[in-house]
Amino acid sequence: MPILIRHSRRCAIVLSALLAVSSHVALAQTVDNVVTRPLTGAPESLKSARPQADKITPSTGVGVFDRMGAKLPDLPPEKDYKGPVDDAYGAYQRGYYLTAMEKALPRAQLGDPAAQTLVAELLASGLGVHRDMKNAAFWYGKAAEGGDAAAMFKYAMLLMEGRVVERDKAKADDYMHKAADAGNPSAQFNWAQILTADNNGQKGLLLALPYYEKSAEQGIADAQYAVAQIYSAVPDLPPEKKQLAREWMARAAHAGFDTAQVDLGVWFVNGTNGNRDFVKGFQWLRLAANRGNVVAQNKLAHLYINALGTKPDPVEAAKWYVLSRRAGLPDPALEDFYLGIEDDQQKAAIAAANKFRRLQ
Repeated sequence: MPILIRHSRRCAIVLSALLAVSSHVALAQTVDNVVTRPLTGAPESLKSARPQADKITPSTGVGVFDRMGAKLPDLPPEKDYKGPVDDAYGAYQRGYYLTAMEKALPRAQLGDPAAQTLVAELLASGLGVHRDMKNAAFWYGKAAEGGDAAAMFKYAMLLMEGRVVERDKAKADDYMHKAADAGNPSAQFNWAQILTADNNGQKGLLLALPYYEKSAEQGIADAQYAVAQIYSAVPDLPPEKKQLAREWMARAAHAGFDTAQVDLGVWFVNGTNGNRDFVKGFQWLRLAANRGNVVAQNKLAHLYINALGTKPDPVEAAKWYVLSRRAGLPDPALEDFYLGIEDDQQKAAIAAANKFRRLQ
């Protein structure tokens, strides 16, 4: 049964640690010399087509959006499962929660850690029974004592929060570490966060990196993003790792992590950790902007102004600037651009921004 809770602070810890490693190491979100400024000269009004647009040659190849909908190869046939069948978990997976509880509870009372974890999960989520976090915590604790990795992770989170059980950081760290070493991907990410927070600078990042990597390999988008940032920004890592920075950022972006989508778009536009590709950069930033990411909205406005990866469009540029400004992200260069366009273009941009907000 997959039990997954990501750290609520996401990757803020690893980013702050990266900033502490070296002030001259540029992170993806700060490498915006192309995204936020034209390639040459000062910004011009978009009342007429910009001359830079004629000089931009979009990259060749099939982009990620072109591949959407393409037929994928058939999956290999699944091998017959010959291991033990857990009736309680089978009932849980089919949605028969009361049956799952009836089958799991007797085993839990006899000390089965897997059954204890299932009972705790049913109680914590209120599935088939009334939600009861106090009893859920009791069973998570018993399962954690028995060595169940998922329960150790969940119980560590409860010990950190200190609402249902008494807060105990030392015990929480111990269980989180054990769960991470036992292979729980969310615990691996959280233990990496703890290592990064408790050890300053590059030391903490290097201690945490193996856990971030293990979590990333199991599909945790937060960890994939952290791995990409560390590979990109920390010096003295093996070249074969640094070459994979963009690949890991792309995995996090494909998983729907909007911050990764923003950074990947910026990396494509600026040629960071790979070849420059304005079209792909525009596509990723547009995707994140449409999902409401304010930073992406701001940067997308610059792309429309400078005709990077798209045709120049003063109304679209102004629309995205209006949206990002309303969200609290000022930008003097975009303000100058906005004041320089025609009144009817400003009105059209405001109307488009209002329509976008209504559709959210």
